[in-house]
Amino acid sequence: MTPALESYAEHAAAMRVFADEHIVPFAHRIDQEQQIPREVVERMREAGLFASGFPERLGGTPGSKADPVSATVRHGMIHEALGRASPSVQGLLNVHHMGGSAILRWGTQAQKGEWGQRLSSGEVIAAFAITEPEVGSDASAIQTTAVPVGDGWEVSGTKTWITCGQSADIFVMLTQSERGPLAVILPRDTPGLRIEPILGILGCRGYMLATLYMERCAVPPERVLGQPGFGLSHVVAEGLDNGRHNLAWGCVGLGQACLDASLHHAAQREQFGGPIGEFGQIQRLLARMMTDVHAARLVCWSAAVARGRRDPSAVQESFMAKYLASTMTNRVAADAVQVHGASGVGPGSPVETAFRDARIMELIEGTTQIVERAIARFGLQGR
Repeated sequence: MTPALESYAEHAAAMRVFADEHIVPFAHRIDQEQQIPREVVERMREAGLFASGFPERLGGTPGSKADPVSATVRHGMIHEALGRASPSVQGLLNVHHMGGSAILRWGTQAQKGEWGQRLSSGEVIAAFAITEPEVGSDASAIQTTAVPVGDGWEVSGTKTWITCGQSADIFVMLTQSERGPLAVILPRDTPGLRIEPILGILGCRGYMLATLYMERCAVPPERVLGQPGFGLSHVVAEGLDNGRHNLAWGCVGLGQACLDASLHHAAQREQFGGPIGEFGQIQRLLARMMTDVHAARLVCWSAAVARGRRDPSAVQESFMAKYLASTMTNRVAADAVQVHGASGVGPGSPVETAFRDARIMELIEGTTQIVERAIARFGLQGR
């Protein structure tokens, strides 16, 4: 193994140890209580996880500017480790990186100065607010409005299914204005903003989802993100691209968790005088799971390298990584339940939770069908 690969392996191992120690013990509680405990978030702050993926000059990971490819791969490994331990915790870090990346890419120097260090340290947690009751994948059809008032704006409307909406400190929100799509930074203490928790979802119950109701929320000019008219094509596109890439790595982690549990169970569970791992049917499932997880991880690596190099193919690669990884983790989770049999569907079973969590992965950051459409369009360009 080359020194560079050894370094990657050491980082992956360190992230796995962190997740095993500080997140795995809380995973069942997160699913049951539908909340991420504060001590988990605090350990993530101490480990510097919120800084990963952000510009080094604004508090991001030291050394990331000198070697952006390595930094991007290591960033992905963080999301993989969290996805293996708790997809809900991975979701919290993902939306933070989505909202934060949009601010730190398209914000003014004053906005970067105000939010950069606070986002990187985890003092301020960001979330991304696009989806509405009647608007999902077609973000251009949003109905939340921003009306000019003086030198600022007033925002009114409803956003729903907002990950970490119950806990985020600021929201990067897409609105519609007379000058086109407008992105704004809306702090949770803004007068006129009301937050209503969404409980009892199928999987990823620790996403702390919420519906946001805005009634004439005042947005001063220093809270406008980017130029009016570029809120969707530039600001939101930046966040969504980051979200797809991060989620793909998180799906690899979730698939790995299912595989680890299945390999252990197949080696320990005995039937007909021997471990079930000796049965050809079980071996077939395990072989498919191992290959699926490995393939998805390699595609995520390829996407991370392209992103680190700022290659024009990076957006397409992130779409493909999200597509392969999210569909993979659903197959692997279903196979894991099959390997475990009845014990795989019992209350408190990790693979039962993983099966529910996996189903969410084909719905968020673009449904499978929307992602397929985008990938096909990349392929058809110039034909």
